Amino acid sequence: MTAYEINHLTRYYPNQSQPANDDISLVIEEGEFFGLLGDNGAGKTTLVKQMANLLKPSSGQVSLFGKLVSDSPLYASQHIGYMPQSGMALNNVTVDEALYFAAHLRGWSRADARQERDRLVDLLQLGEVRKRTMFQMSGGQKRLVALATCMAARPPIMILDEPTNDLAPQTRIRVWDILREANANDGTTVILVTHNVLEAEKVIQRVAIMKDGKVIAKGRPGALKAQLSRQLHLEVIFSPNIPPTLPGSVKPHQISPGRWHLLIERDEAATYINSLSHDLAVEDFRLSTATLEDLYLSMVGPA
Repeated sequence: MTAYEINHLTRYYPNQSQPANDDISLVIEEGEFFGLLGDNGAGKTTLVKQMANLLKPSSGQVSLFGKLVSDSPLYASQHIGYMPQSGMALNNVTVDEALYFAAHLRGWSRADARQERDRLVDLLQLGEVRKRTMFQMSGGQKRLVALATCMAARPPIMILDEPTNDLAPQTRIRVWDILREANANDGTTVILVTHNVLEAEKVIQRVAIMKDGKVIAKGRPGALKAQLSRQLHLEVIFSPNIPPTLPGSVKPHQISPGRWHLLIERDEAATYINSLSHDLAVEDFRLSTATLEDLYLSMVGPA
């Protein structure tokens, strides 16, 4: 069954000549783990706010389970859990209260809502902060509470806008495991909005890549990466103050000081390996098949 059908969606903000979303059409199937990728300003958040019926399109339509979200102000909220990039509606209540009210307002009985609150506190390891308000928590703790609130009452669809921002690496791994389990075991449709392509590639089943308000590519990551089948991903690690000299004319992309990656042609691999093996500035290098991030950068360019 189709979860979302988006047809020719366009959104202009007041006093702006360029649309934030420009004639977007997408289909997201029920039970998918779907990725929406793009740099800041690509139009991702504007799109999902329209999917959650929090913004009205300038033109076009959004259907959820075959019904226009614009037909009823409550229809979308009955079917989705939405985790925004920042902010939370229940700032002035404790974690316990936020989770209880989220489950109860989604139709669960008081007893079931209390059980759901306790399940989520345990699942996301929020016991230490369950009696605190949002103002008394760190950025990472706030993100976990926002995710728990989104998950309350197990909505059939979750829309997550940069869910792992501010989280420590170990916590990020746990969150991805929780989301995979919700998708695999409960059949939850997960729509992930992010610019972190490396993290997204590990979980998503299909992806749409956005740039300047448009969807410029969509499909399964493997099929999209096939466009780079004749190229290899090369990562080079070196002393930050002594960049190596690379053969060929490919310009590297800097991941961080002392770390580059670049796409090279397969028949050039031996030349690069020979050069890097004899360069004293190079501490390590890794050669692999092209990644989704390589495809992303080839389409949208480096940030």
